[in-house]
Amino acid sequence: MKAGLFGGTFNPLHNGHIRVADHVKHQFGLDKIFFFPAATPPHKPNINLAPARDRYEMVKTTLAAIDGLDASDIEVTRDGPSFTIDTIRSFQQRHGTTHRFFLLMGSDAFFDTPSWKKKDAIFSAVPIIVMLRGTHGQHQLIASFLDEHISKGYTWYQEENRFVHDRLQPVCICPVPKIDISSTMIRHRVKQHLSIKGLVPDPVEKIISKRKLYL
Repeated sequence: MKAGLFGGTFNPLHNGHIRVADHVKHQFGLDKIFFFPAATPPHKPNINLAPARDRYEMVKTTLAAIDGLDASDIEVTRDGPSFTIDTIRSFQQRHGTTHRFFLLMGSDAFFDTPSWKKKDAIFSAVPIIVMLRGTHGQHQLIASFLDEHISKGYTWYQEENRFVHDRLQPVCICPVPKIDISSTMIRHRVKQHLSIKGLVPDPVEKIISKRKLYL
């Protein structure tokens, strides 16, 4: 089974997350994508973060009705900061050889990987799918980044939209739709008592309202 790993704070989950994940799922023929909210994100310590269990419940209740998208509490139930390499290894240990995993990340996160814990191990562990809004000239930026920060020796295959290395896992580019929704925008609207209907799934809107999150 081919499965994507899609992590983030999901603070809160919004319709853009769902649409982009569904797009990647179909583009790469993935059987499912696991969404895993971060409990204590090491790179976002100062954001207005809702409790981990609330964010996980928003993801779980929403994805329960969507085929091929699943919620995982793998980081919510782990003590301490949520490091990506630990999560990848936990998924691999849980599922053994029955799943081939792909790590999904946006371009901002991808270019931030040099600051991540054991980033070399991440590039050795699983193929990476970089989700980009528009790809004109982007593969040259990624090629330079890989050469400088990860390893020399990546080869770009334009027809497959991926970089291949003889010792490391592939790095794939996936153009995704531009969706003008962000968690920051939603938190701001909630704080200003503005409607978020249509921006987030209905279960998310209900949980935010019931638990008075982001006020």
